[in-house]
Amino acid sequence: MPIATPETYTEMIDRAKAGKFAYPAINVTSSQTVTAALQGFAEAGSDGILQVSVGGGEYASGSTIKDRVTGTVALARYATEVAKNYGVTVALHTDHCVKENLDSWVRPLLALEAEEVAAGRQPTFQSHMFDGSTVPLEENLTIAEELLELSQRARTILEIEIGVVGGEEDGHEAAINEKLYTTAEDGLATVRALGTGEKGRYLTALTFGNVHGVYKPGSVRLRPELLGEIQEAVGREVGKERPFDLVFHGGSGSSAEEIALAVDNGVVKMNVDTDTQYAFTRPVADHMLKKYDGVLKVDGEVGNKKAYDPRAWGKAAEAGMAARVVEACQQLRSAGQKMA
Repeated sequence: MPIATPETYTEMIDRAKAGKFAYPAINVTSSQTVTAALQGFAEAGSDGILQVSVGGGEYASGSTIKDRVTGTVALARYATEVAKNYGVTVALHTDHCVKENLDSWVRPLLALEAEEVAAGRQPTFQSHMFDGSTVPLEENLTIAEELLELSQRARTILEIEIGVVGGEEDGHEAAINEKLYTTAEDGLATVRALGTGEKGRYLTALTFGNVHGVYKPGSVRLRPELLGEIQEAVGREVGKERPFDLVFHGGSGSSAEEIALAVDNGVVKMNVDTDTQYAFTRPVADHMLKKYDGVLKVDGEVGNKKAYDPRAWGKAAEAGMAARVVEACQQLRSAGQKMA
């Protein structure tokens, strides 16, 4: 199946970690952005991850409705159907659910998936993220333990965040300061609470200076070598090499060298959102500015239907975003690595 099963998703993660590559996790908010991401994965010959934020789910349900569960499920069902034609395997994921949104978003989704599993079906999503960076570490891990147990029933993988990603993401904002760097002690506390797989598999976002949003290279000090130091310190205690399956958040503006070092240190998933938003919108702006007299009925004229047909600029938007997805696959070394 083009949408990964729980077993296939596990295989995807294992292949990435062993082969030292990572999957781009592309945020989607509409059928067009789903199509663009799939097109990019197919062109790169890469498997990948489609992910929905709480705001993306609300938008997909209808901008006047804002039902986050309905919109999230709708995007998943659309992706499940259209992905059949692209020749790649994709996993579906929900992104950055903070504590106050758990009861209205991720817990209902996990309950739906537990029902699907109990009925002998595959879960709609393959993983969900709990963003515990807004609460103290002890509370973060307590909630993560509960969600890991629920994830087991739903046959999904839990993603957690240990540390703080700066900048703004879906209404949550964090300062850019020393809290952006996870410590080895934080990593050890994580494995003591959640184990190293025996309680259920989980993905871990350890922060190393990451910031959401737009910034120029050099504006933020990333320390991807910190990931290796934490992997080594925790690995010594648990007797396992590179014990964490890592996630890279806030990667916009990162250099190729920083991305490569992060992947070498165990990153198997990198979130890509800001850059693909721009790549989608830039061709639309180009179309509107260059063809304004066709898009608009200037001076009482009738305009040009071929110019203002949403499919005209929509195709350009999808192609622009797809090209940025291909670039992400190449940077993360997943290009050409798709499963047979």
